[in-house]
Amino acid sequence: MTIRTGPGVLVRDMEVDDCEAVAEVRVRGWQSAYAGLMPQSYLDAMDVAEDAELRRGFFAEGNPVVNVAAERAGLGVIGWGCYGPYREDGRRLDRGELYAIYVLPEQIGTGAGRALMAELLARAAADGFPDLALWVLRENGPARRFYERAGFLPDGAEESFEVDGVLVPELRYVRALGLPGTV
Repeated sequence: MTIRTGPGVLVRDMEVDDCEAVAEVRVRGWQSAYAGLMPQSYLDAMDVAEDAELRRGFFAEGNPVVNVAAERAGLGVIGWGCYGPYREDGRRLDRGELYAIYVLPEQIGTGAGRALMAELLARAAADGFPDLALWVLRENGPARRFYERAGFLPDGAEESFEVDGVLVPELRYVRALGLPGTV
């Protein structure tokens, strides 16, 4: 599959051997990005080994989710992202959904996230998705700005999910794919 590079970053297909490193990226990403936005007790209880086992299970299932890893020479895996069919009420729709994109907290602002996003957008467009939707925490200003710079805009949809008894509100953002001159 396509391999895209950014400033010192290589984005490639995620492999099962990456599960531990990707779990580290995801857990540390959540703990950093969502501090103060969801219960700290939940974030503190996140476990890299459990998350890695969950990732291995996803690989064994052989589902339609596309997973990519970003790595930097000398550092190994520093980021991860995935997308697949949009999920709504247990159904998969024709539109695409960006399920996750994270980089290690110390890699924020280095271009790793932009390289991951460029690869995810290119692959989703090549897969024929007309657009890509994502859900972002309403109060997560840095993430919302990142998505807006990548061409995503809120479409007015909102929903909440519960974390340790606390409702966490999310907004849906959408970006068209496959337009002339765009990724």
